[in-house]
Amino acid sequence: MRPVAFLSLRAALLLGVAMTVAMPDRASAQMASREGISLQNQILELRHEVEALGGGSGGGGNGSPVAPPIGGGRFQGNTGSGDGSGLTPQLLDRVQTLEDEVRTMRGELDQLTNQVQQQNATVTKQLGDMNFALQQGHGGSPAPGGSSPDDAGPGPNMPAASAAPPAAPPAQVKRTPESSLAAGNAALAHRDYAGAQAAARDVLAGPRSPRQVDAQYLLAQSLAGQKQYQQAAVAYYDTYNRAPRSARAPDALLGVSASLIALGDKPSACQALNKVHAEFPSPAPRVRAATTALRSRAGCR
Repeated sequence: MRPVAFLSLRAALLLGVAMTVAMPDRASAQMASREGISLQNQILELRHEVEALGGGSGGGGNGSPVAPPIGGGRFQGNTGSGDGSGLTPQLLDRVQTLEDEVRTMRGELDQLTNQVQQQNATVTKQLGDMNFALQQGHGGSPAPGGSSPDDAGPGPNMPAASAAPPAAPPAQVKRTPESSLAAGNAALAHRDYAGAQAAARDVLAGPRSPRQVDAQYLLAQSLAGQKQYQQAAVAYYDTYNRAPRSARAPDALLGVSASLIALGDKPSACQALNKVHAEFPSPAPRVRAATTALRSRAGCR
């Protein structure tokens, strides 16, 4: 059984992702609202101009002042010959156009609000599912044919260039999980984090295979390289959860700890390091050295 205290780590990570997902759509909704207010102000200004023109042209008694629309309807203005310049009809057309734009903006604002609500509901469900799985002590089963220590790759605190794989195969050759991972690791070595992320997601989107554990770890590294530490911590933990007894597992927990330190959550980082010690009491020298360094950075007791 894994320590129950580690539940708060996963909950905090998913909550941070929920906030990150919701923020762009909320900003878009606020922007749409501001644009709608601006359009309404323009409508009011044009109404005043139309009223002034209507009053001026009606001085001879042949016209009537332009009345503002009631309930969002169209303007009804003076159509007599008092306004020889034709400016009043142009202003009326402009007002109607602006009112149409306001209605369109309101519809877009409603759509953005619905999207935010749907995304929040999805993340909340994922959080509940993960908490239930952790409470049941289910950390995922080892993937068949998991990675060997020789191809475990660099730890989160070691330079990625030390394990640079061969270059990507020619574009005309159909990619296999192995070739995609090779291309992704090559991109990571050259700090092309977006390319590494794309290669990792390509493998994860394909048929289930043992190399998906490596792809998940590559995804976590690429997110950390882009300083997306909340998403990186979740991706590292998912790597561990996919294969908690594989050669990738201790590196994945070290990645969780390093990401949490970058976020300033040192107590949770220490929990992850304690998990490394509890589940891997005799780690490889590389893992032991990385654990010691991270414990020092986090100030763990």
